[in-house]
Amino acid sequence: MSFTDEMLCTKSHEYIVKQAENCYIIGLTDYAIEQLGDIVFLELPAVNDEFSKGDTFANIESVKAASEIYMPISGKVIEINEKLIDSPEMLNEDCFENGWLIKVEHTAGNNELEDLMSYTDYKEELE
Repeated sequence: MSFTDEMLCTKSHEYIVKQAENCYIIGLTDYAIEQLGDIVFLELPAVNDEFSKGDTFANIESVKAASEIYMPISGKVIEINEKLIDSPEMLNEDCFENGWLIKVEHTAGNNELEDLMSYTDYKEELE
């Protein structure tokens, strides 16, 4: 099974993948990265920061644009992808397995996942 088979996506181009009970990886979809172009800067939250679904949790800049990144679920940050702070351009090469942004402990009910779509549905909606 591939990484994208496990993924749920938002309309604002974030993805989440369940890693363990109440633990999710959050990142930006390949479509979002393609639209941004060459990534030059990424600002991530601190470990233990807490966010509600829909909050801005990170900022990203490319040669084309600056953009906010939104929380797809409510949760507490338990890990950030440190490698991306110094080398945000890694996102252009791999925004999935090695290019995840943060890991969160989900702090709300699973009904928060109901408005997320599978990667297949997400790709179809983009067409």
